[in-house]
Amino acid sequence: MACLSLAFKWFFPACARAAAAATGFAVWLAVATALAAPGDPAGDAAAAAAGSAPVATGRAVRTSGLPIPRFVSLRSTEVNVRTGPGIRYPVEWVFVRKDMPVEITAEFDTWRRIRDWDGSEGWVHQSLLSGRRTVIVVGTVRSLRADPDPRGRVVARVEPGVIGELQRCRPARCEIAFGDHLGWLGREEVWGLYSEERIE
Repeated sequence: MACLSLAFKWFFPACARAAAAATGFAVWLAVATALAAPGDPAGDAAAAAAGSAPVATGRAVRTSGLPIPRFVSLRSTEVNVRTGPGIRYPVEWVFVRKDMPVEITAEFDTWRRIRDWDGSEGWVHQSLLSGRRTVIVVGTVRSLRADPDPRGRVVARVEPGVIGELQRCRPARCEIAFGDHLGWLGREEVWGLYSEERIE
């Protein structure tokens, strides 16, 4: 039986060098900090092409027309999260977990305000988000089961913070892929979908 565990979620650019000295990850964090500098578009992908921060005018601002709120996932392993919708706004922190589920709570032009599983919010460029549906395990260690029966055979133990890809959902339980491990968890055991949402 496998036991699946997590990696860390983000780092704060302002604290990166101090953290590096304390943990021994100086080289890695120095590079990551340079990539995530507020004046550098790295971590914002196509955001640089968008130019400066959008300015409110009398005209209507383009939005996607998709439902708000809605769940998506992070497309990149480095995603700058800014205090506002534009590259002129400072980077508040950097997500470093590709495929992590986030909830879009607002849109402004090509920017999206997102919230993660622990309530952290900020703005990212739309190019760094994917429609691929993922979930993150919450609470305690969960038993991934071979079928929708909550008493079914356990195929893996999944720790809080592990990310899986949604396959389909029944009213109470969802089939989720964690790498090579495929099985079922209860909706209440993960974050990244709504209680009545249908996934086929």
